[in-house]
Amino acid sequence: MTAALGALALAAAASGLAVGWLAWNAARLDAAAPERLVAELRLAQVAALLLVLAAGTYVGAAIAGGVAGGGEMAPGAGLDVALATGFLVVAALATTWAPARALTALAAAWIAHGLVGPAHHAHLLPAGVLPAWYLTASAVHAACMAGMCYLPTVWRR
Repeated sequence: MTAALGALALAAAASGLAVGWLAWNAARLDAAAPERLVAELRLAQVAALLLVLAAGTYVGAAIAGGVAGGGEMAPGAGLDVALATGFLVVAALATTWAPARALTALAAAWIAHGLVGPAHHAHLLPAGVLPAWYLTASAVHAACMAGMCYLPTVWRR
């Protein structure tokens, strides 16, 4: 594992813990309390920012692969860019929605993002741009993020 991928793994763990803390704090508050709305809003904002960051790793890998390959990006790398743009749009829109709607949409977007890694592994998207362990870890991270986004919407006190 390169130092950059190690740092990325550490960042994923730290961000996952931070989102878990935000989700727990939101879920434990009374559903009618104004503090709950603020906590859900904060969770949605952070989850949206992290979704864009996570989606950007595939764009960065496609660009880095193109630089290493003499300037030619792998066939299908444009689809990675299009998917990342889609995640950016969902994240941007989610910051303008009510927290419950935003968290539900972000949970769905994180699930969709979790399918990008296996699509690379199955050669439906350019393969070989990231190691197999990263693709698996990214899918697990995305599933955890989706669950943490959805937790406050299903756990109402």
